[in-house]
Amino acid sequence: MRFFRDLSPSAFAAGFVAVLVGFTSSVALVFQAAQAFHATPEQITSWIWALGLGMGLCSLLPSLILRMPVMVAWSTPGAAVLATAGLAGGFSMGEAVGAFIISAGLIILVGATGWFERVMNRIPMEIAAALLAGVLANFGMQAFAAARDALPLVLVMLLTYLLSRRLAPRYAVIATLVASIAWVALNGQMQWSAVHAGLAWPVFTMPQFSVPALVSLALPLFVVTMASQNLPGVAVIRATGYDLPISRIISMTGIATLVLAPFGGYALNLSAITAAICMGPEAHEDKSRRYTAAAICGLFYIVIGIFGAVVTGLLTAFPKELVVCLAGLALLGSIGSGLATALKGEEHREAALITFLVTLSGVVIAGVGSAFWGVVAGSLALFVQHYRRARAD
Repeated sequence: MRFFRDLSPSAFAAGFVAVLVGFTSSVALVFQAAQAFHATPEQITSWIWALGLGMGLCSLLPSLILRMPVMVAWSTPGAAVLATAGLAGGFSMGEAVGAFIISAGLIILVGATGWFERVMNRIPMEIAAALLAGVLANFGMQAFAAARDALPLVLVMLLTYLLSRRLAPRYAVIATLVASIAWVALNGQMQWSAVHAGLAWPVFTMPQFSVPALVSLALPLFVVTMASQNLPGVAVIRATGYDLPISRIISMTGIATLVLAPFGGYALNLSAITAAICMGPEAHEDKSRRYTAAAICGLFYIVIGIFGAVVTGLLTAFPKELVVCLAGLALLGSIGSGLATALKGEEHREAALITFLVTLSGVVIAGVGSAFWGVVAGSLALFVQHYRRARAD
């Protein structure tokens, strides 16, 4: 089978690292979002089941069919919106599910009409690359900021990474992961108490539709998912040079969300951070074989969905500093490549730099994250500069 011929240890490691980073960095937010709607433990487990299967199948199947890496994740800013709005509005789980369904319908509409892809096609590559670099740079900084709380661990990981990059570049992330796990295990820093046995089972919740839930939950969830998740997700795809059918993939995430919403699948979307891990050269030196990393990531997510509590406990047993440092080191190549592309042309350099800085700032306006405002600021700068040049001519 071609998949197994194309699979390499570095691609397998990239898929695992993507799951480790994507899951452990935001699973707490998903729990908080579910609890905001008074979810029972069974319903929280059902959310993990729905999201795990949704992300897994939406990553695995398209990657195998297209032979290109397709990375789908849950909406982390969407979970933050739900956690905040759910507590403030006192919505029931049924109303939340109704809001998930409405948001999914809007995502399907945007994908089916091709509106989102047409807008993205008008954004210059330099702006998209600057957006990517700005999104990822935060993880790069967190990798070294982790030294404040775990200096020996960060030094071990950094030294392992640098030596591996010199001696065996393709396996640098693998070596860093192995060294870091060995270090925390020997020092008794693994939180084994978080591991509990048990399978995840779906729990159906009958949707309820209300105007307050539409305004407070559905519309904000749709906006932040498109602006803060799908927008940088497309930027990663463009920056890494893959020609994926964006509109069809967006529609697929909307349909998957629609089907899984009654079980807790609140929002699926294109991934940005974990996509950069699986689409970069660290996953495989051959661009045409990096789809295997995304497929492995999808398989891991499916396992998470099925085994719910067990896998959640295993992944959250790793110290937070290990996860953020590993993510930052794994993304160094993508950050450098994004900056190089963003700043190489003098014509778009200043607008790209503005995009990078606004995105990096982490500013949130009207509940929408900095990725969206970075593109807005960069596009505005580009427009003003070209408009003034045209007038001068």
